[in-house]
Amino acid sequence: MRTVRLGDWKEFEDRLGTLPGWAFRGEVSAHWPLLTSLGRKMHTYCPDRKLWPLRESRALRIFRRKAHNHLQDSSALDDDLRSLALMQHHGAPTRLLDFTKSPHVAAFFALESATGDAAVYALNTPALWGLAPDTHPQLDRDAIDPRVAGNFERYFLRNDHPVVWFGEPSQMDLRLVAQSGLFVVPGVIDRPLDEVLGHYRHADELLLKFVLPFEVRAQAMEALYRMNVTYASLFPDLEGLARASAYELEVIWERLVQDYLAAEK
Repeated sequence: MRTVRLGDWKEFEDRLGTLPGWAFRGEVSAHWPLLTSLGRKMHTYCPDRKLWPLRESRALRIFRRKAHNHLQDSSALDDDLRSLALMQHHGAPTRLLDFTKSPHVAAFFALESATGDAAVYALNTPALWGLAPDTHPQLDRDAIDPRVAGNFERYFLRNDHPVVWFGEPSQMDLRLVAQSGLFVVPGVIDRPLDEVLGHYRHADELLLKFVLPFEVRAQAMEALYRMNVTYASLFPDLEGLARASAYELEVIWERLVQDYLAAEK
């Protein structure tokens, strides 16, 4: 994986023109590997890898049995990817990696809570679209599509196919729409995404890592705020509005400061 350390926000903007159609993911720490939340959970608490498929299928099964109580339309639970998407967006560890078609959305998620160097990963989805891993040349993107009944159990749940699928559920919720989101689904969860992609031809061209130094954060967050890339726009509900208040504590216009200080005299 090629890594580029950026000097300022403008350099990030300039490089985006060379990545048409790519997908992006922001990470608060540039040191974190691209592991799924499920992979991190299993590594930490469930060391016996042979039992991982049993644990994952059980968690999915229990969620499906109970989630209908909280849904007006429970048909989403009939689809593996939609069920996993629901779990992911409500805090469950899953094998899905959240990506977005918008580099600015990815930069927001990388920088909003950053206290050190952050990272934006760029995935070459146009190149990956037609590729199959060298170890399984017959398994192209369409063959492993987890939206097809049976494919999740066949190619992902077993954790022995080094494949990578990306795309959207057959129906998208409001958050996924607002974030221009898509999911990257690795067939192996005990290795970071860059290692799984290492099974594909031209692997060094598939993933790019931009390191955003903490010194860039203030400039970038102000630019994103002016683009209306905030929690309020990315999470179009009361939770998003409330979370957006955090940045309102940081940003304040000079005229407001002047008026406030004048009133205090």
